[in-house]
Order: sequence, then structure tokens, then C-alpha cells
Amino acid sequence: MNVSQAVNALISQSPFLEESLTDGIINISSLARRIQPDVEQTIGKKVTLGAIVMAINRHSPGYYLGIARGLKGFMSKLGDIIVRSDLCDYTFENSPTLSSCQNSLMDEIVGEKDIVLTLSQGVYETTIVASINLDSAIRRFFSGEKMIAYITNLCSLTIRLPADNTEVSGVYYYILKNIAWIGVNVREVISTSNEFTLVVSAKDVHRSFEVLMNLKRFGGR
Repeated sequence: MNVSQAVNALISQSPFLEESLTDGIINISSLARRIQPDVEQTIGKKVTLGAIVMAINRHSPGYYLGIARGLKGFMSKLGDIIVRSDLCDYTFENSPTLSSCQNSLMDEIVGEKDIVLTLSQGVYETTIVASINLDSAIRRFFSGEKMIAYITNLCSLTIRLPADNTEVSGVYYYILKNIAWIGVNVREVISTSNEFTLVVSAKDVHRSFEVLMNLKRFGGR
């Protein structure tokens, strides 16, 4: 492996790094100094800083650039963004009786309007995201279950996705990347075929909404 191949391999391992190079927001000399030990280890000999700088400048974004361009066009087709507030997040350990608790809760809220309730069952635990006014019912029906986590003061942002979203690579990554860059911690991610929901702290909902709107208007960063 020569210097160019080693540099290309190292850069390709980091989507954030490759994207930042494409956008021209990285100091090339600083990056060269940072990866110099890895390049030398990869090719088994000493390499000058100038050779690494040259290899970085010649690096072709290739596959990433094609995906990024497609995603920016896709984001302009995002549908409505619906915000819901006053949510709670419950996580219970899975048990043989958990499904009956869920059924009892669903029977309780039949006909209820203007509430949020989602249930996500994993291998070992189940998470419920619900409106705060369901708190007493959830605690009543799940009183015999082991609660692993409980978070309050949450909001959700639901995005309507175009029908072809499952055929486009990197949709969720592109959305989450832009949210991560503003320092927002995503508490939960909920998805259906054509909807994508982020659950965040109430203090972060305005910034998150602004990012999602910018994705619709300008295709992101």
C-alpha cells in the first residue's frame, strides 16, 4: 500500500471526516500531522508530512459525495414536522406479564384523543413514550413490572418522509448528524415506514425544530 492508498483508507473510515473535507472546513496540515503515525504504521515506513498533505488534497470524496448530493435533494421533499410536548419515557424489563400490561393500557385509552403513546419492544426491554396525562394509568397497569428508566419533560418531533425513503441511503444518518452537530441529545428514535420521530428534552425542541426546517429549506449543511 502506498501513501495515497493509506490516506484514502484512513479518511474513508470516518464519514464525518470525509464530509468535512468535501465541505472544505478542515485544516489539511493539521489533519496530516494527526494521521501521520497511522499512515506510517500502515505502509511500514517513515512518510514526510508533505507527502501526506498531497495525498489528502488528491483524495476524491467519491461515493460519499454522490450520497450527500442525493440526500440534499431528498431533504427538500420532507413533509410536515409535528411537535408534541409534555411527554414521558418509561423503560421496563421484558417479562412474561408485560404484554398483558400493554393490552390493559390500550383498552384503557380506547377513544382517547390528543395523546401520544408508542411502544417499542426490544430483546430485553420495552420502552413506552407517552403523554404525561397517561402517567397514572401506566404506573397502575405496570406496577408489578421492573422499571429500568423514567424520563420526563420530553418533546417529540415527527417528520413525514417521502414514500421512497427506504430506497435512499443515509436518510436517518443525515438527519441525526445535523441534530448531533448542535449538541442535542436524542433520547429516543421512533420510526414507521414513512414517519421518523425524534424524542428530545423540552429545552432542546426549538433548536431541533430549526435544524429540521433548515433541512427542508436548504438540504442541510
